[in-house]
Amino acid sequence: MKKHVKNLVLAMIMIISCSNLKSQEMFQPDWESLSKYQCPEWYKDAKFGIFIHWGVYSVPAFGTEWYPRWMYKDTLAWGVNYFHPQIKRYGTQDTFGYKNFIPLFKAEKFNPEQWAEIFKKSGAKYVIPVAEHHDGFAMYNTSMSKWNAYNMGPKRDILGELAKAVRNEGLIFGLSSHRAEHWWFMNTGRLIKSDVNDPKYNDFYGPATIMEPFDSKKRVPMSHEYMSDWLLRCCELVDKYHPQIFWFDWYIEQAEMEPYRKTFAAYYYNHAMQWKKEVVINYKDNAYPENVAVYDIERGSSKATKKFPWQTDTSVGKKSWGYIEGEENKSPQEIIDVLLDVVSKNGNLLLNIGPKSDGTIPQEQINVLQAIGKWLDVNGEGIFGTRPWIIAEEGPTAIHEGTFGEFKGIHYTENDFRFTSKKDTIYVFCLVVPKSKKIVVKSLSLNSVSGKKIKNIYLLGSAEKLKWTQRQEELVIETPKNIPCENAIGFKIIF
Repeated sequence: MKKHVKNLVLAMIMIISCSNLKSQEMFQPDWESLSKYQCPEWYKDAKFGIFIHWGVYSVPAFGTEWYPRWMYKDTLAWGVNYFHPQIKRYGTQDTFGYKNFIPLFKAEKFNPEQWAEIFKKSGAKYVIPVAEHHDGFAMYNTSMSKWNAYNMGPKRDILGELAKAVRNEGLIFGLSSHRAEHWWFMNTGRLIKSDVNDPKYNDFYGPATIMEPFDSKKRVPMSHEYMSDWLLRCCELVDKYHPQIFWFDWYIEQAEMEPYRKTFAAYYYNHAMQWKKEVVINYKDNAYPENVAVYDIERGSSKATKKFPWQTDTSVGKKSWGYIEGEENKSPQEIIDVLLDVVSKNGNLLLNIGPKSDGTIPQEQINVLQAIGKWLDVNGEGIFGTRPWIIAEEGPTAIHEGTFGEFKGIHYTENDFRFTSKKDTIYVFCLVVPKSKKIVVKSLSLNSVSGKKIKNIYLLGSAEKLKWTQRQEELVIETPKNIPCENAIGFKIIF
C-alpha cells in the first residue's frame, strides 16, 4: 500500500471516529491528546477478570495453543515435538493442514449462558474472550475474512453470544486481538511441503512472512496493507461488539505500527464517549505510554506498587492457554496468592481458562473457579474496590519481577502478608493459613504507623472476637480458632 493510501485509510477512520463529537472532546491520534485518558474507576474496583482462549487449536488439544505453528516444523518447541504427532494422528501437512481442523471444531455443547453463570460465581467482574488468535481464525462474524466461526466450524457468532450472556449476568464484556502476530505465525509451513504454500489458502495462512519474530535483526517490518487490515479488523470489533476492554497481545509494539496504534486508541476512546461508557486498552511491552492505556504483564508480577493501574494475565493451566489433553492446572491457593499480590500493588488479575472444542469448560478448571468464588465470598471486601496501602507486602519471600516470573517458582509462608486499603480501613492477608499460635505483622506496629492506634481487628468471614496487641515493634494477633476459608485469610484493621 502506497504511503498516500495508508494516510487516507488513517484519515477516514478518524473522520468516522469523530463525526458525532465536539472537537474539544475528541481524542486525536497523538500521544499528547491520548495522555488525557483516565483509567475508569470501575476497572480499578474490579480487580478480577476471566480470559478465554478458545479456537480451532482446541481440536488437536496437544502441546499448547501454538499447535498451528509448530505442527509444520520438525523441532522441539518448549520441549514438545508437534510435527510427528500431527503426521501420525492426521496425515502429512500437505494432505491434512491446520485448515482441516476447522470442520472438526463444532462447539456443539457451547452454552454461553452457562459459561457466564460460572464466571459470575467465580467472583470475576469482567470477561475477555479471544476474538482472533495468532492462527487467523476469527471467533466472530466478520466482514474481513471468510475464515470465521460464523461461516465455518461452529457456524455461530461466538463473540456475540458471549457478549450478550456476560452482560446479562451484570459483568463487563471485553475481547482480545492477537492478529498482529499472524504476520509471521504460519511461516513454518512455508519451509516444507504443506498446504500453507497452496495459493488457495493465502487468505487464511497468509502472509506467513519468512522471518524470525524473536530476533530483531531478522524481523521483517509489517506492510502498510497488513497494518491497515489489522486496524480495520480492530475497528470492526469496536463497532460491532462495543467492548469495554480491548486487550492486545505483544507484537503491536513494533515501530512501524505506531500511527496505527495511536489511531486505534483515538477511535476506540472517541466511540466510548459516544456510548457514554468508560473503556480500557490492555497492552504489553512498550506499545503504549503507561498513562494512555493499561499495562499488562504475562504470567508475572511487579516487585513494587505501580503508579498507574496495571494487570497480570495468567492461566489456570500451567502448560497452555488453550485446552490440551494432560494439562496440569494450578491450585486455588496459587491463584489466590497471585490475586492478592497483584491487587496489593495496584493491579488486576486476568485469569484464563481453555474450553474444549465441544464448548465445555474442563471440570478441573471449573473447580478452581468455584473455589476462588467461595474464597471471594468471604474475603472480597478486602479485594474489590480497594486501593494500595502505603506498603504492599511484608515477608521473606521474594517476587520475580516481570514477564513469565511465575515459572521461576514462588513458595509463600505464613509470614508473607499483602495489604490493601479503603480510606481509614486496612486489610492484611496472610498468604498461607497460619499453623502457629500467633500472627506477627511488623508493618502495623505503632512505630510503622507513626503511633496511630488500632481500634479493632476483625477476621473476614467470621464473627469470632479476636485477641490482639499492637506494640511499638509489631502487631500480634492470636490465630483464630475457626478459620473461615481454606486458603489465605484476611483481617480488617480499623483505625
